[in-house]
Amino acid sequence: MGDYTNMSAYYDVIMTSGYYNYEEIVQSILSYREFSNVLEIGCGTGLILEEIAKRQPKAKITGMDLTEAMLAIARKRLQPFPNVSLTRQNITQFELEQQYELAFSYGGVWYFVIDGDKEPVLVSHLADDADNHQGFAHLEKHISRGGRLLLGVQGPHHDYERVIANGMKYSQKILPGEQGFTKHYYLADETRTVMAQTIQYRTYGFADARKLMAGYGFEYDPDANLNKRFLGFTKT
Repeated sequence: MGDYTNMSAYYDVIMTSGYYNYEEIVQSILSYREFSNVLEIGCGTGLILEEIAKRQPKAKITGMDLTEAMLAIARKRLQPFPNVSLTRQNITQFELEQQYELAFSYGGVWYFVIDGDKEPVLVSHLADDADNHQGFAHLEKHISRGGRLLLGVQGPHHDYERVIANGMKYSQKILPGEQGFTKHYYLADETRTVMAQTIQYRTYGFADARKLMAGYGFEYDPDANLNKRFLGFTKT
């Protein structure tokens, strides 16, 4: 699974410089259903969890991530919220002591890319097919029957560069592969590269993604797609 240690120190400024709209993402999550507990898969520095905690102070909120450097930032950010807990775990092996009514990933372990009228493509931070099976197998044990899994929707990836809020230049380069793609992330301060991160992703066509997830009890629920931020799956 992708480790974002190199990017962690700059993650917040990159993501909040127009990369994601966190208020809209959280509004989408809250529009699906009421919940008493929620799990974020791949919570990063806790930007989404912070917004949820502000709006749902009584809900039990859990975030998991693999990258310790990201979680260190999240712990500081979420310290004011006693209803939030964080855990460092790999999705292919994770064990928690409860089931959740709602789990979601937005740019975390899994998400979908939709390009125009084409069918969605599942993008995974797990480069090996066996790891994806293990990930969903472990997730299956942690979502209650009738619970929901939301996977974020993004547009197609492409090469680009832009100046972000701290004045540095962020860029990314996409290299297609046989079963996915490799994404190179860079951050430059004038002529000096201050951050470089490479992540390998695996992709699945929509039919293959639905078959993979259905094998672990996650059935696609088009009625749950109330907006364009997530595709919804119900745990059977």
